[in-house]
Amino acid sequence: MLSLAIVGLPNVGKSTLFNALTKSKQADAANYPFCTIEPNVGVVEVPDERLQPLAETSKALKIVPTAIEFVDVAGLVKGASEGEGLGNKFLSHIRECDAIIQVVRAFEDGNITHVHGKVDPKDDSEVINLELIMADWQTVSKRLDRVRKDAKGVRAKELSKELELLEKLDAHLQSGKPARTLEDDGSFVVGEDEQLILRDLHLISMKPLMYVVNIEERGTGNEERNYDLDAPYIEVCAKLEAELSELSDEDSKDFMADLGMTQSGLDKLIVAGYKLLNLVTYFTSGVQETRAWTVTKGAKGPEAAGVIHTDFIKGFIKADVVNWKDFVEHGGWNGIKGTGKMRLEGKEYIVEDGDVVYFHVAT
Repeated sequence: MLSLAIVGLPNVGKSTLFNALTKSKQADAANYPFCTIEPNVGVVEVPDERLQPLAETSKALKIVPTAIEFVDVAGLVKGASEGEGLGNKFLSHIRECDAIIQVVRAFEDGNITHVHGKVDPKDDSEVINLELIMADWQTVSKRLDRVRKDAKGVRAKELSKELELLEKLDAHLQSGKPARTLEDDGSFVVGEDEQLILRDLHLISMKPLMYVVNIEERGTGNEERNYDLDAPYIEVCAKLEAELSELSDEDSKDFMADLGMTQSGLDKLIVAGYKLLNLVTYFTSGVQETRAWTVTKGAKGPEAAGVIHTDFIKGFIKADVVNWKDFVEHGGWNGIKGTGKMRLEGKEYIVEDGDVVYFHVAT
């Protein structure tokens, strides 16, 4: 399951956003730092309008959407990488997630204190990012010291690639740049061997990052502003999303229509999150169930089958594949045969978003 860490300074609206996304009240939302200590975890079903018509076509007994796990990490502060504000503990929670959703504050509210005394989304982002980078630098620095000692002996040749990577990373992080941008200037190429080393380091600033700019309610219908942030962002009014989460689905849609909103904050975040992580959704559909599955774009048939069950990777033989619209239009698996719309794919088949797949596997 995809896991997204929600991070930011204290009092920027992280817990309010988390509660709205998960339609819960499990995260404390209060006007003081560190009201969240242990991370709050919530699993949210991913809305997908394609599931219902697929299920109706297959006369499926149940629908199973794919899901995303949101982890509300306690507010970070300056010095978090040195342990300030329980920073070391909070940073460890982020390492376990697939990507980072950083909430920055763009709303003014005299009743909610900003820890730096001013509302500045770019400044918020720079404080948090520097702490994540410095935490990674400590990790890399310790590893570099150890590898330098080991590389002086008979293992020098064996450790040469790791040593070069760590030295590049060390300088890169010390200059205040996140690990994910290591290749941006073209001076260093991360190959397969380097990828293995990077994965073993579990660097926070290597994770994909996007921002949620928490705006004032009155700005919801306005055009987005330019916040000069260093990663993709979406605007969300956490306070408004919290109000919407209290309503029924029908009332929520009416309220959104009155405000001129075409998407909820959750929908915007999921769309942006899938784009950030380069994900696609495929479906399986039969009498027992219609289910959505998520894989990385470019995944081949055996890898996609492995999401259903790891044994399917080795057992993969072939796959029947059809676009979901054709599946619905022609009445499911029985109706699609003979139309020319269904393809028989082998191990080199690359899954596309919206595919309906039936895997043939050896048991």
